[in-house]
Amino acid sequence: MGACLGVCSLLSCASCLCGSAPCLLCGCCPSTKNSTITRLSFTLFLFLGTLVSIIMIIPGVEAELHKLPGFCEGGNSLLGVEGKVSCQSFLGHKSVYRMCFATAAFFFLFGLLMICVRSSKDPRAAIQNGFWFFKFLILIGITVGAFYIPDGQFTSVWFYFGVVGAFLFILIQLILLIDFAHSWNQIWLRNADEGNSKCWYAALFIFTIIFYAISIAGVVLLYVYYTKPDGCTENKVLISLNLIFCVVVSVVSILPRVQDAQPHSGLLQASIITLYTMFVTWSSLANVPNKYCNPTLLIRAEGNSTTVVTAGGQPTQWWDAPSIVGLVIFILCTFFISVRSSDHAQVNKMMLTEESPAMLGDSIPSPDGGVHQAYDNEEDGVSYNYTFFHFCLLLASLYIMMTLTNWYRPDQRHHELTSPWTAVWVKISSSWVGLLLYLWTLVAPLMFPNRDFN
Repeated sequence: MGACLGVCSLLSCASCLCGSAPCLLCGCCPSTKNSTITRLSFTLFLFLGTLVSIIMIIPGVEAELHKLPGFCEGGNSLLGVEGKVSCQSFLGHKSVYRMCFATAAFFFLFGLLMICVRSSKDPRAAIQNGFWFFKFLILIGITVGAFYIPDGQFTSVWFYFGVVGAFLFILIQLILLIDFAHSWNQIWLRNADEGNSKCWYAALFIFTIIFYAISIAGVVLLYVYYTKPDGCTENKVLISLNLIFCVVVSVVSILPRVQDAQPHSGLLQASIITLYTMFVTWSSLANVPNKYCNPTLLIRAEGNSTTVVTAGGQPTQWWDAPSIVGLVIFILCTFFISVRSSDHAQVNKMMLTEESPAMLGDSIPSPDGGVHQAYDNEEDGVSYNYTFFHFCLLLASLYIMMTLTNWYRPDQRHHELTSPWTAVWVKISSSWVGLLLYLWTLVAPLMFPNRDFN
């Protein structure tokens, strides 16, 4: 009886996977917008590809696979049958490149397909919001095909695609971070005006102090571990420049004229930007290809292996600390893109996530018969740009590829991974762009007083 119920449940789930987004919403969830469920579902595909990539690059996985009887070439046999699978071919940094190539190609395909979709009345909107089982099959097919791409120059060329895509995704992260910082400050100041102002102002003060304290501690540690008294001039210059820039934006944020033009600007936003800038600086210095100035440098990875050593010659986990923090930020930002529109119209315009006319005035419909489901909120206009959303996920795929491989460049001739200066300058320049963006949000109302920057 239980088996029969299980089969029926499986068939029901299969029919949902072939249907639209409303069917994917479980009964325990509240009624939700169709557009939100769709974005979360595509994000789940990206997270699934990320999880597979992480498993492929974990040290020791290849050794465990060789223990499976009759699976890997050269592994244990099963009833005298030798394995036929080359386990080394789908593990290590090359497999991460192929897996992320597959997810990037998947989102690129749907980005092209969804160009100029204006509302859910467009037949292509049904493809965007449904047919999840077939989308999953397409992703699997692209992934299998990616592992048949000949080595040649693929990883070397794809590395530069990854650098450009990761740089663009870092800029998207910075835009979201600046928007988040301004929204956080505005909400707490609004709450302070409505009542119990001492508690809200105390909370703002405490978080600001914490963020600045962590940032100062980070600067000290960067000077201690990534500089030497008799060298490492580049590292000293990069740390000092970003420290000076962070002090400048912090001072500008509390200037009287800036406060008059933007009463909600303050040190909380500046402290968040400062903390993120210090993280990007740390991540940049972790890629400096100089063993003397970079104690965390991973210097060699033979062939497709996931075993590496540090500059001191000791075995280490493949991911360094900046990569782990970057992975967490990637997950938060990608989830943020999927579920939220900004409180600021200009950010929505920049990110192409303006709410549709239907969303501006409609309330959430009541569940029909107690059944919770997603409802179509895009009949009069899409709530986000489908193509731009897929483009963001494409960039996220490239960013996670670079993060999981520590931004190291594969060297086909020597079968090594090397840390190039390219990664250092891409990261450090992204921090400068982020500081300029934040500075622009502060001074723009002064430069263009006739425009509305609320």
